[in-house]
Formats: sequence, C-alpha cells, structure tokens
Amino acid sequence: MFQRDLLAAVVLIVYYLVGLLAIPTMLKAWSKLPSEVIRKMQHVAYSLSVFILLRLFSTWYMAVAAAFVLVLLAYPALYFLEKTSVYKRLFVDRTDRGGELRKQLLYVQLSFAILILLFWGILGAKWQYMVAVAVMAWGFGDAAAALVGKFLGKRTIIHAWVEGAKTHEGSMAMMLAAFVAVFLTLLFLSELSWYISLLVALVVAPISAVVELFSKRGTDTLTIPLATAAVAFPLVVLFAYLGW
Repeated sequence: MFQRDLLAAVVLIVYYLVGLLAIPTMLKAWSKLPSEVIRKMQHVAYSLSVFILLRLFSTWYMAVAAAFVLVLLAYPALYFLEKTSVYKRLFVDRTDRGGELRKQLLYVQLSFAILILLFWGILGAKWQYMVAVAVMAWGFGDAAAALVGKFLGKRTIIHAWVEGAKTHEGSMAMMLAAFVAVFLTLLFLSELSWYISLLVALVVAPISAVVELFSKRGTDTLTIPLATAAVAFPLVVLFAYLGW
C-alpha cells in the first residue's frame, strides 16, 4: 500500500510539473496561442488531475493528504516566484501583482479534498464517480464559458451580481460543455443507464452555468464542483429510490 501511494504521489508531482508548469510555459514562450487559451488549458489539466487522486491512491485519506501536501509545497513556491521577474515571463497570470495561480491551486485542491472526503471517505468508494462528475463540469464548462465568451461573445450580461464582462454566449457554452462532461462521465464511470445519465446532465448543466455566472473572484473553481455534486447526488439517489 505504501509503495502504491508513493508511486501515486510521484505521478501526481510529475503531472503537475509537466502538465501545469512545463507545457503552459513552453506554449507561452514559443507559441502564438492567446494567454486565455493557455489559462483554460491549465484549468482542464487541473480537472483531469483528479483521476490520479481517485484511481492511483489506495485510500481516500491518502488522496486528501496528497492534495493538501501539494498546496503546502506549491503555494509558498509560487508566492516567492511572484516576487521575481521570471514569473511574468513564464506564467500566465491575469493579475498585475500575481496571486491568481496560488488562489487557483488552493481552490482546486480544496474542492478535490471536500469532494473526496464526502463521496469516497464518508459515502464509500462506490460514489467515487460523483467526484469526477463535479470536477469535469467545472473543468470543461468553465473553460468553454471563458473561451467562447472572450472570442465569440457579443451580448454582455449586465447584472449587479455578475462580475466582469460575461456574455450570453459564454453561459450557453458553459451549459453545453457541462452537460456533455456530466453525461459522459456518468455514462462511463457509473452504473447508471444512459437515460438516467442524460436526465441528470440535463438538470445539472443549467444550474452549473448559473453558479458560474454569479461566482466572483475566481471562486467558481470551488462553487461549480460543489454545486454540481449537491444537485447530481440527490438526483441519482432519488432515481435509485424510484427504481429507475
């Protein structure tokens, strides 16, 4: 068991170093991709890392511990890097003073830890797939919302509770991407039938889009997965109770 968890930790570290550090850095330095595209590629990479926690670690508490240790190691490292001239050249950060990557790292790992605690630690391993459902809705949905909104968005949503220049097109893209992500995750990782997976995705997707719309200051990294799980889980339980 120790060897398995040690190997999982190594895989997790290598994944973050390559997928969330080296590749985005090279893309920023050598490609002509817009910074927002690289940022959202990082978001998707973040979301996919949850499968390392779910599939490679032997127990839920080792997976949660790995998430926290990752924050403890990476958070101060990023803090000190922000003080150097290298940071702006190498990293994609929308803020002038830095801090976005640190906050994103903290929110992502916190959402992973909460979801794993609930749907693996408390409810048991059979509900592990609910963690993936919640995280995929955020990872792909948020990326679609940002990219479509930035490059194709034309109709800005004006509301006192909406932060920034979010668009109708971005919200629709969020809903569609979340629907596809939730449906496919349920279809391939759970034992639910295709039509139950479809029903759950149809209900969850618009709610995820609304949560993304009203989330502020990057908190959608935390609010979307938690809201998705809070809606999807009781729906699945209800359908099981009804014998569907």
